[in-house]
Amino acid sequence: MRLSAVLALCVCFAMLSSAKAESVEDLFNQFNLFGNWATNCNTPPTPVNPHVSITMPSAGLVLEDHNLGPNYTVNRYSVLSAEKVSPTNLSVSVIFQPGTEVEERQKLVFAVREKTRRTMFNQTDGGAVRVRDGIALARGSKTPLLHKCGNPGASTGLHAD
Repeated sequence: MRLSAVLALCVCFAMLSSAKAESVEDLFNQFNLFGNWATNCNTPPTPVNPHVSITMPSAGLVLEDHNLGPNYTVNRYSVLSAEKVSPTNLSVSVIFQPGTEVEERQKLVFAVREKTRRTMFNQTDGGAVRVRDGIALARGSKTPLLHKCGNPGASTGLHAD
């Protein structure tokens, strides 16, 4: 009898936790991530001024495209899942360059504050950490602070890091 009660309780908790899980779309809306982002919205895309577009072309499909300029291939990320880590941090699982020979799964954490976004963490599935605490480890430099384009002050790129 006790085993039945414990099992029933476990099932109830599992159902409650899955019911509370927010979708990728819900979390991206909550963090105001859909739209265009850049270090400086008024200048062309370059490797130091990536232009990032986050869209949902169909239900359940969230894509993030990084345009680094005309001499580079657009980096595409297909978002598989998202989890709110804190009021300002969002953890996402993605497929980088889906459907290509270089396709890989990655985990990223974004810090989103006052219409800015910075990648704080990036690690390939089973691989080395590439970004930790907002620092790109290969270069030893901060990841770009992106500003939401179309917002006052977003195009200047003069916000403090």
